[in-house]
Amino acid sequence: MTKYLDPITNSLKLIGGKWKVPIIYNLRTGPVRFGELKRILSPITQQMLTKQLREMERDQLIDRKVFEVIPPKVEYSLTPFGQSLNPVLDSWCKWGTENQTLIQTIFDDNLA
Repeated sequence: MTKYLDPITNSLKLIGGKWKVPIIYNLRTGPVRFGELKRILSPITQQMLTKQLREMERDQLIDRKVFEVIPPKVEYSLTPFGQSLNPVLDSWCKWGTENQTLIQTIFDDNLA
């Protein structure tokens, strides 16, 4: 049993890291095939994408649907639990858009 931590820490245990939020973001509008996710998330490796998707499936954030065709077709979609992150992502996108100029300035200053 996992020890109770604060809500932010618990949330980040599920969606933290470099790839999980972008995966969730790209599944918001409906099912996406593995190859399409890999293309959208380039330069993610196939191994890393597979690992992240398995963890997210285990954590009930996404569903994996296998179609019995040749070649095999697999689609990923958000579960209702995963979809419950949509308002958070909407707010995050709004914040990023409203602060785009400052964020770009910070990035530019860090590269100098």
